[in-house]
Amino acid sequence: MFYNYSINNFYDFFFSKSSREITEKGILIVALTSFFIHLILILMNEYGIFGRNINTELLRSPLIAIYTPFSFILLYEVYLLIYYLPQSFTFYLSKQYEIITLIVFRRFFKDISFINTKDINIAEWLFSEFFLDLAFGLLLFVLVYFFKKNFKRNKNKNMLDENFGLKTFVNQKKIISIILIPVFLFMVASSFVGWFKSFSAINSSITNLNQIFFEDFFSLLIFVDVVILLLSFFYTQDFHKIIRNSGFIVSTIIIRMSFGVTGSLNLLLIVSALLTGLIVLYIHNLYNHLDKRV
Repeated sequence: MFYNYSINNFYDFFFSKSSREITEKGILIVALTSFFIHLILILMNEYGIFGRNINTELLRSPLIAIYTPFSFILLYEVYLLIYYLPQSFTFYLSKQYEIITLIVFRRFFKDISFINTKDINIAEWLFSEFFLDLAFGLLLFVLVYFFKKNFKRNKNKNMLDENFGLKTFVNQKKIISIILIPVFLFMVASSFVGWFKSFSAINSSITNLNQIFFEDFFSLLIFVDVVILLLSFFYTQDFHKIIRNSGFIVSTIIIRMSFGVTGSLNLLLIVSALLTGLIVLYIHNLYNHLDKRV
């Protein structure tokens, strides 16, 4: 009893409704402030106020300033991912899909700064990273919708109290969420150092800005997913649930792999990850209907 009380106290400290609202407002203030700071730095660099031209992607165009607040919004989405982890493995995965979709849309603001509007070639434009990110971003948006549409949450509030095994499983996932918070903060601090170096360097070229924070974070999520899968074996031996959770891990691994490549291959891997999760969830729901008939 005391054990569960302590876990819930620690969990509520980071993930209560009031904590979530404070975090949301704080992130929004930082995002708005960072946008104006980034924009000012770009303009200062363009007019040579630094005394030298800093050649970096992050100071190339005023449009890239939109990239920075998007990054902080993504960090809030990561917080929500940890927030929802104890509640539902499927909903937790949907937050991963939302994050990777936002990353693709965020990349659009970097790509658009490379477009030369004075000399537009339609054929080149259609196969440019700018257009591919936009088209695939919309496709991912649609796939996330269908994934959420196929997700059915159990609305029985008494189920948790009646099922001791499920309640224990939820508490175990709460412990994982609590552990993830300091890890998350450490990774954010390390990533901030990487961003600062990219700003301050005279000639800085980051081949893949998404590698900052998110590549390492999705690597961490693979291990988190495996731990959740192993813990779930104690509470369910249903074949379709085990396959569903295993398929979700495969989906996370494919997302992690996408950070190692660029261009169309990166986008194809992300789409295949979402399709994997969607197909596995759809077939899992078919199994549920089959069990109800028996």
